[in-house]
Amino acid sequence: MATRNFAGVAVDVDEEGYLTDSAQWTEKMAAEIAKEEGIELTDKHMIVVNYIRECVAAGEGLTIRGINKSGLVDAKTFYQLFPGAPLKKATKIAGVPKPISCI
Repeated sequence: MATRNFAGVAVDVDEEGYLTDSAQWTEKMAAEIAKEEGIELTDKHMIVVNYIRECVAAGEGLTIRGINKSGLVDAKTFYQLFPGAPLKKATKIAGVPKPISCI
């Protein structure tokens, strides 16, 4: 396990850079993680990020289909907000573990 500094706070991350303790996450950290992923966070990004955090806290599984069905954003917009690997990037920014469905 490695340690990274985001927003002046040292946090433990796994080998892929995901926070190991989501309770340490802050919105300031999210902005720094997003910048590393090449994303400039907007209010729309944060709506999705907070939804993901709520789902994980409730023990719900995350899928792109689930994000689409949430009514927050459609799948096309989700891909535009988090290009390349939307679920992987969004969960990393949200400070939650990488979903099992992501390789």
